[in-house]
Amino acid sequence: MSAKAKYQAVLDLGQQLGIKNGDVSEEGGVLKIKGEANTPYEKDLLWDKIKQLGGENASDVKANITVSDDSVYHRHTVASGESLSKIAKQYYGDAMKYTKIFDANTNILKNPDVIHPDQVLVIPNI
Repeated sequence: MSAKAKYQAVLDLGQQLGIKNGDVSEEGGVLKIKGEANTPYEKDLLWDKIKQLGGENASDVKANITVSDDSVYHRHTVASGESLSKIAKQYYGDAMKYTKIFDANTNILKNPDVIHPDQVLVIPNI
């Protein structure tokens, strides 16, 4: 199996995320991936997928993924049925960190228990 075939799910994810300035090449059985993610969260998603497929110290892939906006961890568009704690769980793995998201969005949120679909929330770096 070629390295490109092995890491096709990473390439697909990059396309789904809209990674900019992407470049993929394979040399000597090593897949070289380059691109620019929108946010650190998207970069983390790509790295998590690389580790899932190749292990923590994969020798058959080299990736250079930069970030265009590192002022926030991500920008999240609220979907119906979501809560700040559910969103915090998704990004931080800890629902109790919802206060970090609330504090970063007091310009549009007045109550942590009230959010609305289609609001775009800043997910802060913590």
